Formats: sequence, C-alpha cells, structure tokens
Amino acid sequence: MRFRSTGLVLFAGLAIAVGACSSAGTSSAPASTAPSVAPSTAPSTAPSTAPSTAPSPSAGSALKIGVVTDIGTLDDKNYNEYTYKGVKAGAAAIGAAEPPAVVPKDASQYADLIQAYVDQKYDVIVTVGFNLGAATTAAAHKNPDTWFVGVDQSPICVDATGAPDATFACAGKAADLLPKYVSINFQEDQAGYLAGIIAASNAKNNVIGAIGGTSLCGPCVRYIQGYELGAKSINPDIKVVSAYVTNDFSAAAFNDPVGGKKFAQTFIQTNKPDVLFQVAGKTGNGVLDAACEAGLLGVGVDVDQALSYPNAAKCILTSAEKHLEIATGSVIQAIVAGGAKGGDLLFDAKTQGIGVSPGHDNAALITPEIQAKVDAAMAAMVAGTLTTCPTNCGSLK
Repeated sequence: MRFRSTGLVLFAGLAIAVGACSSAGTSSAPASTAPSVAPSTAPSTAPSTAPSTAPSPSAGSALKIGVVTDIGTLDDKNYNEYTYKGVKAGAAAIGAAEPPAVVPKDASQYADLIQAYVDQKYDVIVTVGFNLGAATTAAAHKNPDTWFVGVDQSPICVDATGAPDATFACAGKAADLLPKYVSINFQEDQAGYLAGIIAASNAKNNVIGAIGGTSLCGPCVRYIQGYELGAKSINPDIKVVSAYVTNDFSAAAFNDPVGGKKFAQTFIQTNKPDVLFQVAGKTGNGVLDAACEAGLLGVGVDVDQALSYPNAAKCILTSAEKHLEIATGSVIQAIVAGGAKGGDLLFDAKTQGIGVSPGHDNAALITPEIQAKVDAAMAAMVAGTLTTCPTNCGSLK
C-alpha cells in the first residue's frame, strides 16, 4: 500500500472514502532529463477508459508532462516505477516528449517539486501515491488551468472554493471545483478476490490469513474482504483469519518491516495459516519475511512483489495487483482526446485495472484448474455478475 509517511495524518482519515465498493468509477525545479528507466510497452488491449479513438501523435505532441513520485527510488519495482512507465507510454502514444520525473528526498519537498513544474508551464503533472494528496489538491486549487493526475489518491476534503479544508467541514465538491484534477483509484476487492481463489486452492489445512497495516485504511479493508470472498468461493468452509497491525496511521502501519515481521510471527503461531496475504506496504514486507521463515506461502500486494521484494520471492504465491501502467497511460491519452474530467476515476476488471501476478518460483502451484477459476472470476467481474465485496465493503473494523 502507498502509505509511507506520517506527515499527512491530519488527512488520513479521509482515505476510507476514496472508493466505496462499486462496479464503476465515480466519474467513469524539475528541469532534468528523464531518468534512465527501461521504457514500457503499451498494453496490447486498450482499457475501456481510454479514448475510443486514439489521439493522433500531433494532437498532444506539444504537451509537457511531468511526474513527482513519492519518496524512495524511481526504479523501485513498485508505485514509482510502474506509474512512471505508464506515463511514458501515454506520452509516447500521443507523440509528446518523454516526461521527466523527480523523486522527493522527504515529504517536505512534495509541494515545492509540484510547484516547480507549474512554474515551468507543464500542462500535466502526475503525482504518485496518497501521501501527495494534500499537496496535489492545493496545487490544483491554485492552478486551475493545469491538469493534475493523482495516482491512488483522491482530492482531500475541500472548502467552498476548492482549497484543502483541514477543518473537515468539506463544504465544496472537489470534482466540480477542481475540474482538472483526475484522481486514479482501484477496486481492491476484485484483486483481493482473485488472490483469495489462489490462496484457498493451496490451503492444505483449510486456514489462510491476511494482515493489514491499519484498520483505518479503506483500501486495505477492501483487499481483505475481497480475499475472503474469493477464498470462500473455492471452499465455503475455509477459515480466513485477518488482523491489523495498528488502528492508526503511525509508521507501524506501513513503514515498519521489523515490526511487521514480529506481528506476523505471533499471528502465525496463533492461527497457523497455510497462506498469508500482506496488505501493509513496507510493514508487509516483514510479514512476507515471517511467512517465508515459517515455510508458508505469501501473497503480495499492489504490484508483483516477487519482483518488487525479491527477498521473499521464494515463497510468494501471487500478488494482488493494481495495474498502474494501464491506468496512468490511458488517462494521459484521455486528456488529449478531450475525454478526461475531474474527480475520482476507478480502475477495475472492466478496465484492466486489477489482476494477479504469476507465481514465478511457485508457478506450478497455480495449476491450469486454478487458473481457469481465476479466469472465470475475472470474466464475471467484467460482466458485472460477480459480487467481490460485502455490503459493508471498505468499512472500518
């Protein structure tokens, strides 16, 4: 999960409202050269949120696009890297120059790096992760002629003018007041459901587990609720045990792998699961470490963690994925084609926005029979005939 700093705790409680479970979207001084990251290939099938007719390269060739990642590295095999690859693919599709990307040293640089792009007259500024939500909202309010694309974030509670509202009165409607701020979200319960199918199919003792970073994280809850329903679609009697490391947005939730490992070790001793799903960011990397040491199978989150966290690749069965490249690339194209508008944009199975990763070292455990069940569930999600979340989807524990 992309919750890695505690600097935005004031706004963190609003994360639970970012994407209530649904089958459709709620709106269906960087002057450096682009960093050296291997170029991405565009998806072979365009997601349905992309323009029905791709814009000609000349239509967006003059568009200046810049990316502000979260702290860390650009080549992190995670949010920063895959978002950037998607933006580059989108830029290439419209004939625009390869976008530069800047990586903040810490959270204090978010606003300044965004402003640097504004000062250089960039047309589209992409910011990566929930942590940049407040800074992006403020920038969108001050610069109504600039497009902002926030990945895995939503406009922070705004006042009647569209400015961030720290009092949480939320008198304004961000989608109307910030018409050029597109916030990309994902239907986590669908990805969790697919991971649950694979996990339950490999549960020899009829018990699987899940550990979330904090019970206040709506996306975490949705992942786990979908995971449980997916598992029970395979075996109604399977025991799915879940727990949360903390009930707040402290560092323990998403940025404490040592604490995550200790928490998971106790969880494993108590519940004895065969498979353990981590939904806790870097804290969850410690969960995967504990699973590996205990001889269990692990399930990663957000991206293919066999790649992003190779320390645990030997025991990772699959990962519940958000397809960041597809989402960001298609939004860039939609802006040029005139099909983009402000507000939350949900990516799901219908838009190729979610999925699960291959088994890599454990590929043999995802048998053709299991894969057929995953494929059937995905097809039902696309058709809108499969319930992947309970009625209280994403609610607080």
